Amino acid sequence: MQETRQNRISRLLQKELASIFQSQTRLLHGVLVSVTRVRISPDLSICTAYLSIFPSEKTEELIKNINTNEKTIRYELGKRTHNQLRIIPELRFFVDDSLDYLEHIEHLLKDKK
Repeated sequence: MQETRQNRISRLLQKELASIFQSQTRLLHGVLVSVTRVRISPDLSICTAYLSIFPSEKTEELIKNINTNEKTIRYELGKRTHNQLRIIPELRFFVDDSLDYLEHIEHLLKDKK
């Protein structure tokens, strides 16, 4: 039963974080931030979000900016989810580089032929 609640809250947080990033990065032309995966701890106190950033050249700068503004993002998340969650979890952000890894593998396979 606990896993079902965790999954439901993860989906809620992923949807709301994606919405927050979409509204915040609208000012930065040509940058797309998507929330690819959200994991929440069993006690619902820590939320780990994996972000995919396009173009990947701006990844380091954007992640640094996001981590600096983590409290503002958490506050905005709290305003959006205050009816569903009693306690807003601590946020941690990481880069999801799986698309870059897949592209690298694909490039290596093409070179083999």
